[in-house]
Amino acid sequence: QVQLVESGGGLVQPGGSLRLSCAASGSIFNIYAMGWYRQAPGKQRELVATFTNSGTTNYARSVKGRFTISRDNAKNTVYLQMNSLIPEDTAVYYCNADIRAVVLSRRTYWGQGTQVTVSS
Repeated sequence: QVQLVESGGGLVQPGGSLRLSCAASGSIFNIYAMGWYRQAPGKQRELVATFTNSGTTNYARSVKGRFTISRDNAKNTVYLQMNSLIPEDTAVYYCNADIRAVVLSRRTYWGQGTQVTVSS
């Protein structure tokens, strides 16, 4: 019914930049919140940046000033611009959204994940 499709991951050198995209598709009635989480090997999944239900943004302290989340409501798409990347940013990045579909109750959806590797 509803899918989140991520793109934009890859290998980048320290100090470099990447831009992730996540598009929500399907029978969407409303998107309440949308953002990004990440999970590094051996670590728990953590919030990176997100738009809340009220439209405000939340960032992890470790990425403030380096990452910027933005969105295109007309396209049901959220972006994550990642600058000044460091090896500690290496992780699988997951798109997350709180969506009410047309014929389903409101629930949380996850994308399939996209790998970001920061290495020289």
